Amino acid sequence: MNASNGRFPRLLATALLCLPATIVVAPTLASAAEGPRQGMPRMEAQREPRGYTRFERPRGADQRPPALDRAYFGHNFQARQTFRIGPYHAPPGYAYRRWAYGEILPAPFWVQDYWISDFWLFGLDVPPVGYEWVRYGPDALLVSTSDGEIGQVVYGTFL
Repeated sequence: MNASNGRFPRLLATALLCLPATIVVAPTLASAAEGPRQGMPRMEAQREPRGYTRFERPRGADQRPPALDRAYFGHNFQARQTFRIGPYHAPPGYAYRRWAYGEILPAPFWVQDYWISDFWLFGLDVPPVGYEWVRYGPDALLVSTSDGEIGQVVYGTFL
């Protein structure tokens, strides 16, 4: 294109005028895509599981609470201890992201292959009826097996 015909400077000026609008709009679209969450989810220090010490199989582990107590479970914790239990093999198309309680985990991540059946070894509470602990990369997520809603997150549980 010949710069002397006047079209090139107009095209360049138009492109430069559109650039700031893209920069201003992009963060707004990204935060809107995250839904109700704003920024990073709030984390707390992991507490001891209800009713048992960390490494013993909890009495009544097969008698789960009948429902999710949102006041008790509805938290994001940072794990007190990290465990090395082997590699994590994610479903195809996996890209790690940090989940928070109340969000919906996609179905490929909460199938039985990812359930943490020996949850008590990692200081996790007995899951209520209809919920299971799921390994998601380095994190442990308490997930509803009917719709994928996350009831609790413990970040950094696994290496």
